[in-house]
Amino acid sequence: MASAAFSGVGTTFNRDSVAIAEINSITGPNMTRDFIDVTSLDSTGGYREFIAGFRDGGEITLEMNFTAAGFNDLKDDYESDVIQTYSIVLSDNAATTLTFSGFVTSLGIAVPIDDKVTCNVTIKISGQVTITT
Repeated sequence: MASAAFSGVGTTFNRDSVAIAEINSITGPNMTRDFIDVTSLDSTGGYREFIAGFRDGGEITLEMNFTAAGFNDLKDDYESDVIQTYSIVLSDNAATTLTFSGFVTSLGIAVPIDDKVTCNVTIKISGQVTITT
């Protein structure tokens, strides 16, 4: 069977449906789920028992080449208390899109002596990540 794998080249990260330029890598969303321990002394077989709790959309981290426009857009989001809508459009044939709302929680610049200037951004997801194809 042929692989369905694809390259990340052509993937975009969007803020309000407008692409942020020069993203080098995107990590996430790293979704997690809580479980509530409901074990009691009469739990069957001496095993712990759990029920489902809240889900957490996780975080997105971006590494990008520094551009004043991209940095300023994300800095505006960092300074704002208003939730922002973001999306990741993958480069697969279906243009799979992950859409989510969140807040910029971390925004930094790296200026190395012998390499390009980059930005590192962390976005905390609020609510559910929607995936469409």
